[in-house]
Amino acid sequence: MDIKTAILPRALAIGIGVSQCALSAAWADDLTVWAWDPNFNGAAMEKAAEIYKETHPDFNLVFTEFAREELEQKLQTQLAAGVTDGLPDIVLIEDYSAQKFVLSFPGAFAPMTQDIDYSKFADYKVALATVGDETYSMPFDSGVTGWFYRSDILSEAGYSAEDLNNITWDRLIEIGKDVFAKTGTPLLSIDANDPGLFVIMLQSTGGWFFDENGDLDIVGNEKFKAALADYAELLQAKEVYKPITGWSEFTGSFTSGDVASAISGVWLTGTIKSADMSGQWAVAPIPRVEEAEGAVNASNLGGSSWYMLSAAPNPDLAKDFLQEVWASDIDFYQDILVGQGAVGSLLAVREGEAYQSTDDYFGGQAVWQDFSNWLGEIPGVDYGIFTYEVRSAIASQAPALANGGDLDEAIEKIEAEARVLTQ
Repeated sequence: MDIKTAILPRALAIGIGVSQCALSAAWADDLTVWAWDPNFNGAAMEKAAEIYKETHPDFNLVFTEFAREELEQKLQTQLAAGVTDGLPDIVLIEDYSAQKFVLSFPGAFAPMTQDIDYSKFADYKVALATVGDETYSMPFDSGVTGWFYRSDILSEAGYSAEDLNNITWDRLIEIGKDVFAKTGTPLLSIDANDPGLFVIMLQSTGGWFFDENGDLDIVGNEKFKAALADYAELLQAKEVYKPITGWSEFTGSFTSGDVASAISGVWLTGTIKSADMSGQWAVAPIPRVEEAEGAVNASNLGGSSWYMLSAAPNPDLAKDFLQEVWASDIDFYQDILVGQGAVGSLLAVREGEAYQSTDDYFGGQAVWQDFSNWLGEIPGVDYGIFTYEVRSAIASQAPALANGGDLDEAIEKIEAEARVLTQ
């Protein structure tokens, strides 16, 4: 889940006061955790701590909150300097940054291959935290994507839920043009400076920016080209979308009713539901890239996982806590779904009551069951070390693509800029 606002660090504790917990991180039953967003990641971790404390009464969570960028910078600075004093037992790392940390700092993170049954988790979450024969994460929330749409507007234009199910991007563009002609409402909003939509398209093909050796794989990558062709066609369909800039304009475009849909990660659900439009929304699977062999109607955007530091002050406690709650407690995942809207990547949670319930805001649709089904279909890819650098190179070519620029030329320029950025 991407957090757009900086948050000042603070410590939270379960079982003892904040001032005392800040001074007692060395206690035998203290577990220190770094993460961002207290209302999502922090609340989920605190719920896990409450559950664990029921059978381990001396357990104490010491949770320190940062902005995501601040956390990653602090972690990187300490690891680069070889300073382990003050590092936590467990740290949250965004999925796109996972390989960068694990590969850049070999030995800094403890492998959990022997401690967690990874067959119980979504394949793509396991793949992104795996280097060689070892897997390093305790998979947490998914960024499984969906096509959130205004069912009232699409119905006015003559489209049912079945008409939107498992379509291609070409078909979405056709529908967008028709909806605009009939209702005057653009289907989507697009920020050309943020290629998140292209990232969704590309992962749905099973392709990515890098090959199995971690080298750039852009020129000559047919899946990359197929996804970029669909992205370019969408950018050129001016009546299909409203151009926006930044996160606030993006969320404002659909909460205000200026556009009829949004394609993003499941974590957008809370923002969708913040608008007073109960019964006017529904969710469909994302479109697929028709020209890419093996492409599916499922993808990912964002998400994060928990990592244990090799220098963890309390490694045995950290492992036991992760195994007992995060790796196996189905009821816990039901609780954080209802409480925080967190879709965990433990596949068995799909059988839980909360996941099978319907949601009146989405017209009685069993949205959580749908998202968990799509979660199991997401292709696993190796995000590599330089995801954000390549995204920047892609964004620089968006204006040319939107104006009908040559696709092959754009691909060559993306790779050339990416090579400079990843030096």
